[in-house]
Amino acid sequence: MAADDNKDLVLLDFWVSPFGQRCRIALAEKGIPYEYSEQELLGTKSDLLLRSNPVHKKIPVLLHAGRPVCESLVILNYLDEAFPSAARSLLPSDPYARARARFWAAYSDKVYELGTKLWKLRGEEERAQARDELVQVLRNLDGELGDKEFFGGGEFAFVDVAVVTFMPWLPSYERYGGFTVEETAPRLAAWARRCGERESVAKSLHSPEKVDEFITMLKKFYGIE
Repeated sequence: MAADDNKDLVLLDFWVSPFGQRCRIALAEKGIPYEYSEQELLGTKSDLLLRSNPVHKKIPVLLHAGRPVCESLVILNYLDEAFPSAARSLLPSDPYARARARFWAAYSDKVYELGTKLWKLRGEEERAQARDELVQVLRNLDGELGDKEFFGGGEFAFVDVAVVTFMPWLPSYERYGGFTVEETAPRLAAWARRCGERESVAKSLHSPEKVDEFITMLKKFYGIE
C-alpha cells in the first residue's frame, strides 16, 4: 500500500474530546476523507479500541488500512508524512520551525491537564495552585502567539490545530478558577475568535455550554458534586 492512500481510514473518537477534535480539524484542513467511529469511554470500551490502543486504551486512534496510529499529536504528524499530496501541510518545512511547532503543541496539553484539576480537585489550596499554573500557561501561549495572526504566522497550522480545541473548555475553567482569559491572555482570546470562523474548526468543536454540561456530568460520574 502506498503511504499516500486514504482507503480504509477510520478515526476512533469521542464527540467532545479536544484531542480527537485535533484530528478532525487536521483531516478537514488537509482534505482527507475518513470514516468516523464514535467510541464509549465511560462505560465498556469496544474491542476495536482495546485492540487498537492496548497501552492507553483511549482515543483518538487513526486506523490506516487497519494499522493503528495513537495519540493526537502523533496522528497530526503522521497525516503530514503519510499524505504528502494532500491539500496542504500543517507543519512548516524548516526543521527548526517544525521543532518549535511540536514543542508548543505538546505544551498546550497543560491547558486541559490543569483545567481538569480545577473542576476535579476538592482542596482549595490545590485548586488555587492549578489555577495559577493554568494562568501562567495561557500567558505563555499568549506570548508565543504575540501579534501574529496565527501561531505559525499568517496561516492556520499545526500549533493552531493543537491549541484551538481547548478553547470551548476555557469558560468552564474560568468559572472554576475565578479568572478570565480576556484579561489573562487577550491576544489568545482574539486568536480563538479568528480560528472559530474557519469551517474546519466550527464544524469540529462544540459550544462552551455543551462542554460545561459534559463537565457537570463527569463530576457526577466521579462523585465530585
